[in-house]
Amino acid sequence: MTQTASDVPVIAETSDGVMTITLNRPERGNGWTGAMSRSYLALLDEAARSPDVRAIILTGAGKAFCVGGDSEILGGIAGSGEIPKQDPSQPAAPSDHLYAIRVGKPIIAAINGACFGIGMQQALCCDIRFASDEAKFATAFARRGLAAEMGMSWLLTRLVGTGHAMDLLLSARLVRAPEAERMGLVNRVVPHADLMNEARAYALELAEKCAPSAMRTIKAQAWRDLMSDLFSAYDRAGVLMNATFVGEDFKEGLASWQENRAPSFPPLPEELALIDLEK
Repeated sequence: MTQTASDVPVIAETSDGVMTITLNRPERGNGWTGAMSRSYLALLDEAARSPDVRAIILTGAGKAFCVGGDSEILGGIAGSGEIPKQDPSQPAAPSDHLYAIRVGKPIIAAINGACFGIGMQQALCCDIRFASDEAKFATAFARRGLAAEMGMSWLLTRLVGTGHAMDLLLSARLVRAPEAERMGLVNRVVPHADLMNEARAYALELAEKCAPSAMRTIKAQAWRDLMSDLFSAYDRAGVLMNATFVGEDFKEGLASWQENRAPSFPPLPEELALIDLEK
């Protein structure tokens, strides 16, 4: 499935088990709008449910990943004091901006440039973050007189620790890619020209070598265990390990390793597309 119209706020292309989702408002720095939100979340949902997708890449068109909320919309809110309501004529889509966490497939952010505000929040909801050496980050909220948005205070403290999180949130200063890597904000920094090739190579390795069911289970474990204690995580892991030991994917994973061949894992069933983090 490919969308290419220049007026579409988010485009996507799927090949070799990898869906690449591109925020597509380069003339506005991929500034976030309601239409972009609906389009992106709908594509995430499609990727979660498609048997043809085993890994997802999120990136931005042009020079920016996402500069945060569109400045014209923010200016309108500041001027009127009113938050815009969703146009009921627009197609419905998942509304939760933590939706990426619930998708039962790995999501890799390929951060190609400015990553601010809600753009940074969406990058934090991805499972892995690759950054161009030209990427730059800022939470932005404190310098706009705003609260930390959409779970950022929770996500950042767990990803980079309280000290770094408070620095990023309170100062809203600009952080460039090398510092972001040092503090653990991103997994890997690569030359700008190599970003998409590196992200795609990583996604392809997941798609070709890892069991979709196992990746879903592990992603669910990681997010649930962030909200739990060590002993509960240990007990849950024992139950899950016993269940996977008797599964067909374990047999195929072991056989492919012993026979020195590529594994042949089935796609994730649609009924397992999303993770329920409250269970």
